[in-house]
Amino acid sequence: MLRRALPARPEARRIMLGTLLSAIGRGLTLPFLFIYLTNVRGLTDNQAGLVIGWFGAVTLALSPLGGTLIDRFGARRVLLPCLVIEAIGTGSLALVHSVGSAFAVSTLIAVGGSAVWSGQTTILASLTDDGERQRVFGLQFALLNLGIGVGGLISGAVIDIARPVTFQAIYLLDALSYLMPCLILLTLPHVGHRLAQAPTAGTSRSSGGYLTVLRDRPFRRLVIFGLVLTTCGYAQIEVGFAAYSVRVVEVTPRVVAWALAANTMMIVFSQLLVIRRMEGRSRTRGLAAVGAVFAAAWLVLGAAGLISTSNALIAALGVVACSAIFGFGETMLSPVMPALTNALATDELRGRYNAMSSMIFGISGIIGPVTAGPLLGVAHGRLWVAVVVGGCLVASALALSLHRLLTAAQDGRATGTPIQDLEPVTA
Repeated sequence: MLRRALPARPEARRIMLGTLLSAIGRGLTLPFLFIYLTNVRGLTDNQAGLVIGWFGAVTLALSPLGGTLIDRFGARRVLLPCLVIEAIGTGSLALVHSVGSAFAVSTLIAVGGSAVWSGQTTILASLTDDGERQRVFGLQFALLNLGIGVGGLISGAVIDIARPVTFQAIYLLDALSYLMPCLILLTLPHVGHRLAQAPTAGTSRSSGGYLTVLRDRPFRRLVIFGLVLTTCGYAQIEVGFAAYSVRVVEVTPRVVAWALAANTMMIVFSQLLVIRRMEGRSRTRGLAAVGAVFAAAWLVLGAAGLISTSNALIAALGVVACSAIFGFGETMLSPVMPALTNALATDELRGRYNAMSSMIFGISGIIGPVTAGPLLGVAHGRLWVAVVVGGCLVASALALSLHRLLTAAQDGRATGTPIQDLEPVTA
């Protein structure tokens, strides 16, 4: 299964190696930013939430520009400087000492990260064909989480709230990891250039920019689905999940790191099997299943909060189980979302489509952290659990409504149209 999932072109394999190396550094810091800002640097919950939300706001504001630059100049010329800027910003987190410096560093990271996801996805899409993209994107996600899990295990073993230098060390290592994909891309001089040819004299420009992207009704529905799902899913990991686990379930940050490792193990061991099972099946129905699985994960975490005082071990296992169940949902989402985005995109607008897709995380990155803090303070965190569970189920309904807007090829269904789907045509 691994051999089948690997991309055919060696350039794509090297790009994925860069993803793995940078993910190890990301795993060192992923679940601890909120804890670092509040418990180590002394920011209040609302201040830390606003800092993380500000990062999402700046990313969101700059992502459209990143997509335009990628289509105009090629992903390579955009991605390389962005990786360097993000490395500088991440390393600067080690020097944060006040609310002002936290906002400044968050802004720098957002500037660098605004085009990284869309740039990497555009490059990988350009190095693969339609038949292998879903497998390749799924494998890339497995490698991403393998690196995050390894980094999480390392940080879980060394970090200590009473010793700020341990947090400073992992942020510096995270900064160095962002330079790995940058160096690999430098060794591939023919990768990442502009996909579509510039319009010649006398020809009309057919791209249409973001207006054309926004007129794409299936893609609009996909974006709405992604916004709801990520706001109630991914955007809750750094704030909602970590804070609920530490404060309501009353586990230590080390248990949070173990939960992240369980998430990684689930993804690494099940991703290839899920990719194989999803081939030839409806992508929209797979997305609907993701919402249901995410909702189940949050319900398990909510149950852990209810029993935390009576059985600490079972409560801790509930935190780990929540993360593992969430990871299974991610194995279904990771190959489908980028594959469906690029199935709807054209070469002229591929950068913009991928930028719009990455903006989903920017918007949810604002809403999730800003709302999680107040929700966690109501009814001992139960209101937060109810909101995220309900939001994931709404996302499932949106995914099912997308099914009728796609062709069989876009939806990833097996080739060969059933008789009942045939449209009558004029002889």
